[in-house]
Amino acid sequence: MVTEAGVIEGIWRYPIKSTGGEILDQAEVEERGFVGDRLFAVRDAHGKFGSGKNTRRFRRMQGLLQLRSRYVDDAGEPELLDRGGTVVPDRSAYLRRYLGREDVEVAREGAISHFDQLPISVLTTATLDWVRSAVPDVPVDERRFRPNLLVRTPPGTPPFVEDEWFGSKARIGDAVCIEFVRSSERCVMTNEAQQDLPHSSLVLRAITKAHDMRLDGLATVVSPGHVRVGDPVVLL
Repeated sequence: MVTEAGVIEGIWRYPIKSTGGEILDQAEVEERGFVGDRLFAVRDAHGKFGSGKNTRRFRRMQGLLQLRSRYVDDAGEPELLDRGGTVVPDRSAYLRRYLGREDVEVAREGAISHFDQLPISVLTTATLDWVRSAVPDVPVDERRFRPNLLVRTPPGTPPFVEDEWFGSKARIGDAVCIEFVRSSERCVMTNEAQQDLPHSSLVLRAITKAHDMRLDGLATVVSPGHVRVGDPVVLL
């Protein structure tokens, strides 16, 4: 039995981890995840990667979400854009000034993964609409949750429907197959200001109260291929 869960409304990629990303019409998916996604990160002298939190692998670096990154060529290195949307000529030099740290650089992924958890994050419009209704005075869109795929679900789909997909596989378009594993445990990054989204602690507070800080569906790649906006997402 197969069930159509929805269609792809948005494809997001984040070339430099913890910076604002780029929205695409189409993208290649490989075993690692979306080609180029979080392939680069801001790394300090201790080997910690810039993030919105402090953990064994990550170091909180305030303000990265105010910047954006994008590829001109998928085979090349990403550009870093400042708060005004201008490409900076030297990414590492700019970040040292911007962060007030002399020990940071933009580094390509090596033996240690840049992903917080699993390579693919899927968010539904049903869940996103619930967040908007829970915090009606706070501007909310998918950028707060940094998904790779925003899936438009049919009318009447309940929020947090992603939970029902765990343990299932899904076909996207003609070739790509992913397997849903679990949800992301959200952190203060959902509250952070980025571009035209203001800071608000209400976002994480609402998710914590309603759904134990968890939101989205995390997945691994079963079969690589090409995805496009408008592709159906079919649960197998």
